Formats: sequence, structure tokens, C-alpha cells
Amino acid sequence: MTPFDIARSYIGTTEGPGPADNPVIMEMYASVGHDWVEHDSVAWCAAFVGHCLEKAGIRSTRKLTARSYLDWGVPVEVADAQLGDIGVIPRGASSWQGHVFFIDRIEGAWVWGLGGNQDDAVNVKRYPVSKLLGVRRAGNVAPVVTMPVEAVQRRLRDLGYHEVGQIDGKIGPRTRAAILAFRQDNDLALVPIIDVTLTDALTTARPRPVAIERATGQPQDSRIVSAANAQIGLGIVGAAGSVGSQIAPALLEAEQARDVAGRVFTMFGLENWLSAALPWIGAAVFLGVVIYALRARAARIEDHRSGRTP
Repeated sequence: MTPFDIARSYIGTTEGPGPADNPVIMEMYASVGHDWVEHDSVAWCAAFVGHCLEKAGIRSTRKLTARSYLDWGVPVEVADAQLGDIGVIPRGASSWQGHVFFIDRIEGAWVWGLGGNQDDAVNVKRYPVSKLLGVRRAGNVAPVVTMPVEAVQRRLRDLGYHEVGQIDGKIGPRTRAAILAFRQDNDLALVPIIDVTLTDALTTARPRPVAIERATGQPQDSRIVSAANAQIGLGIVGAAGSVGSQIAPALLEAEQARDVAGRVFTMFGLENWLSAALPWIGAAVFLGVVIYALRARAARIEDHRSGRTP
């Protein structure tokens, strides 16, 4: 979609009633790097234009001053203005004040502008052509340097936001949750979108802090830890029984080891040594089970302490 198409989709958006703030407008401020704005009563015509440009993949001025667009893109003669070009007119008594909008059309002495903060809303309104301070077009504007979704997901995971889930290039529920968690931790606007503010913060952010209680604790009700503990206990009992030759192997691995060992010993004429070696073979199998279970349990606890899993 073009910036103008995006702008048109917002027609009818208005400031919040009374002291309330419209979250859509607040998102516009944030998307151009001004999430510090607290209320939608702050002039937002430039935020609206910038938001539409950024969503279309074109870098805006990322400023809240309308006249900043007089130095953006390439100049266009009024007679050559086209739908979607950007127009700037004066507003207020100060020389730095102004109003910016997308040009819808020019008819005679009037220019019709599609803009935000026009009577506190997004609409199409007409202004005298004689007021135009300049018309600009995105001719030599560098495209926005943004992170692909996959890069954002990978960076979030590297920073410890493992709720991002699978790196698949899709902004699904888990990715949105990770974005919101990152924004919360870094005092950014709580909107689940990838914008200038988010990507800038991701490049300089430090790893997510892990609470001391979690960093030194263990997962509760973990099936992996429970299974590992059961395997460790069974392995120790089995190893002791094998060495003492008091019990038969309790695991399939031990039975398989007996059969394999028997064939090997017979092949090499060492069957006389088989009865003496079998307890040690069984013990080795059980010890292998214990070692594997210890590693699985340690990995699960490490994932918990690092924040990778609940």
C-alpha cells in the first residue's frame, strides 16, 4: 500500500473524548519515535504523515513539526502536484508552526488535503492553494532501515524474551507477547508492533534481567525433572543390583546388553568370562541411564533459571 492508501484507511479517526486518549493516535506518535507523548491533544499532523510513510516503508522526518517536511524528499511545483504528494501550509503565529497533509487533489484555488489533526480528526479538508509553503515528493528518500520479523524474533530471544517462540517471520500471539514484554521492560509504548522505536531499542538493549529467585530456583511440577529423578533412582538401584548379582536387569537396555555381550563373548571364545562380566555390563548400562537423566534434569533446570522456559 502507498502512504496515501494507508492515510485514507484512517479517515474518521478522532481524538479521544474528554480526557481520554485514542490509542490509535498514540501509536502514531510512538511509530515515529515519540512515545514520550502522553496525550493525543499534542499536535499530531506530522505524526500522522510520518506514521503512514513509515508503514509504507518510507523513512519520514520522524519529527512532530510540520515544517520539517519542507526539507524532506524532493520539491515539486504546485502545478505538477499529484495525489499522494505532501503539502505544507502555515499554522499559528510562529514561524516554526505549520500543518502537513497528503494532497488529495487541487481544484482551482483550493487544495484538498488528507491529514490528521484536522478539526481533531483524520479527514479531507480544503485549504487555499496560495497558502502552500511547498509540495514534496518521496523521490530521493532512503527506505526505512527496519529489521525483518525474523531478525526481531531472533534478537528478542537473544535478549532473553523466550516467549517469542519459533522464529518463523510471523507476528503471532507469542511474538506479540515478547514485543510487549520487551516494551514494558524498556519503558516503551505498549503496542505490539515493529516500529522505529522498537528496532532502535533492540539494537542497544541489554539482556533481560532474571529475578534472583528464578536464577537460583527450580521449575515446579516439571515432568522432565520428575522423569529424570525416577530414572536416576532406578538406575542407581539397577547398577547396585547388577554388581551384586542379586537382581536381574530391570531395563530393556540391560537385557539387550546381555544378549549382545553373549554373542561377542561366544564369537571370541570368551564365554567362560561372560558370567563374571555381565554384572559389570549391566551396571554400565544403568550408569549410562543415570548420566543421561542427570544431564536432562540439569538442562531443564538451566532453561528455567535462564528464563528460556517457565
